[in-house]
Amino acid sequence: MQHYQILSALLTYPEPELVAALPELEAGLPVPMRARVASLLAHLAENDMITLQQEYVQTFDRTPTHSLHLFEHIHGESRDRGQAMVDLMEEYKKHGLEMCPDELPDYVPLFLEFLSQLDSDEAAARLLGDAVHVLAHIGRKLDANGSVYAGVFDVLESLSPVQAEELSEPPIKDMDEALETFGPGADGVEPLLKPAANGTQPINFYPQGTHRQARAAA
Repeated sequence: MQHYQILSALLTYPEPELVAALPELEAGLPVPMRARVASLLAHLAENDMITLQQEYVQTFDRTPTHSLHLFEHIHGESRDRGQAMVDLMEEYKKHGLEMCPDELPDYVPLFLEFLSQLDSDEAAARLLGDAVHVLAHIGRKLDANGSVYAGVFDVLESLSPVQAEELSEPPIKDMDEALETFGPGADGVEPLLKPAANGTQPINFYPQGTHRQARAAA
């Protein structure tokens, strides 16, 4: 499942190491996937680092509808987002993925890195099928704005065993505010992030009303 790791790398902030590795990354993708991200690969190879970094910040950090944080698109700042964060972190821990302290678990490159480390294609496909509604939503927004990054999400949608559903758009707040919400409360644990009393809950990647249909399709 090397392709998930490569797609993860292509969605990270451009650094010289990424550009230097482009030939290796391109070679590691199957031909159909390579064709879908050809524009991005060429863009990264042909532009200077300052231009790439400025475009990346404008695309993902300054345009909320392109945010690379999955739950921002489906849960907004509701309590459901906090619980979904907990459930996803528990899923990561269960499979031995260690997160950096400053990372949010719903960051798309981190999620794809996680998929690449799973033991089976079936497990990766199941989680991708849950997340594809949000991933396809981000991809459509990027494509509408002519972004070369849309090709990565096109690949992910093509890999999913579940057909992506349209999302309704929750109000999106600034990520600085989200990070404050995500931080610890007076007791040292943010109330939104306390594990559920009855154990692990399903990870809510999907639009309301879609979960049952998605599971049936998988």
